[in-house]
Order: sequence, then C-alpha cells, then structure tokens
Amino acid sequence: MQECIHGLEVPRCDLCYPKAQPEKPVVARRTAAPRSQRVAGVSTTRKSIDPAQQRVYHVTHISNLAPILDTYELRADATPVIDVSTPLTRELRATAEVAPHRSVADHVPFYLAPTAAVWDELRRGAEDETKWSAAARASASVDFIVLVSTVAGLGADAIVTDGDAAGSVTRFSTGDEITRALTRLHDTEAIDVAEVLAPAVVSFEAIQLIGVANDRVRDRVRELIDGGSPVKVAVYPPWFQVVE
Repeated sequence: MQECIHGLEVPRCDLCYPKAQPEKPVVARRTAAPRSQRVAGVSTTRKSIDPAQQRVYHVTHISNLAPILDTYELRADATPVIDVSTPLTRELRATAEVAPHRSVADHVPFYLAPTAAVWDELRRGAEDETKWSAAARASASVDFIVLVSTVAGLGADAIVTDGDAAGSVTRFSTGDEITRALTRLHDTEAIDVAEVLAPAVVSFEAIQLIGVANDRVRDRVRELIDGGSPVKVAVYPPWFQVVE
C-alpha cells in the first residue's frame, strides 16, 4: 500500500492531502416582518458528526509504550514509567464521579483534537507545578507519542465530556447522546478542552495510528512494535510544535 513521506496511507495524510475546510453552519434568517411584529433571531443547522469518523488522541511518554505493548492494552489503573501528572491532579480525577462508584480516574482519557489544551500545556513546558510532575517539565515534546483511534473505536461505553472531565460543571454524554455532543462541540473552542473517556481498558487493537515527532522516534516505536501490530507509525511534526 502506498505511503506518503510521513508514513501514512496516501489519502490519510493531512499534510500531503489537506482536508477540505468543514462546512460552516447554514444560517436561515426569517423573512422580514412588519416592524411591530419583528422578532430578532436566527436558526442554524449543522451536519452531525459520526463517532466512527471522529478521531481521538491519547498522549503518552514514549517510555510508557513498552508496558502498553506488554499487555496490549491501555489501562486506567496502569502505573506509568513516566508519570506526567502530580498526585493532586490524580486525586482530583479520582474524586470526580462519572457515575456512582465510577470516577474519572477509572477511565482512559482521550482528546478530540491534536490541539487539546492539556497537550498544549504539556508541550509548552508543563509550567504549572500543581498539575504537572517534575518528569513532565524535564521532557521535551518530541519525547511523547500520540495514539490515535476513533470515538466508536473506544467501544459502546465511551463517554464524551464538554470540558475538563474533573471539572465541577462538566457534562457527560453517553450512548445515543454522543453524536449530539460531538456535533455541539464541532468547530468550537470547547473541542480543545473536551475529553473522551474509555472505561478501564482499551485494547491496543483500537489504535489505528501512532503519531511521532521525527524519524528517530518513529524508528524507536517501530522497533518496540517489532511487527507485532499493524498500527501505522507516522511522523507528523505539527502535532508536537508550539503554535503561538
């Protein structure tokens, strides 16, 4: 199968074959009425977002890949080799409930965009010491990899949030509500803070692509995989660069 210079199948590379800009909502304005009867307002329509097509992104330090491959799973209860979170961050997620007796920390987190705010903070240097560990601040963005799947690929029990999953006013959407939640988030700034939570364990088979910063990291990842997975490994520098 033909690949581009970034290691992706030719039609799938956003750099070599940029996607068309999403359609803007169609705005239908009401026919003008007499001034005395005129009411301000517009109605909009928006194309539904298919969970099977909506990509999701999980960022982890490359040092954590070997243990993931050992079990062939991403586990919410795993102890990472390099933990970028502080105990306070983990406590906040452990005490935030998704449902009775189920916390945010019981889930594997993904994001809806490679520009996610949390990833942006991390690649900018993880300056907030209450949120990020010393290991996070000592790491460069090229030390991380991005595991890519889809919302549907995470299974029927996936949860979509409209903000930080540990936030006190964050809303959670499940089941049939997910398409509506994704549609509301699409083309809004909220998509960069929203999360997709996968309960407990995600099979590595759900991962379709691993994005890396450069050829050196790509070679290291391929060596770790060693033919044990059909997952694509692609060099995609924009995901790892700070955008001002």
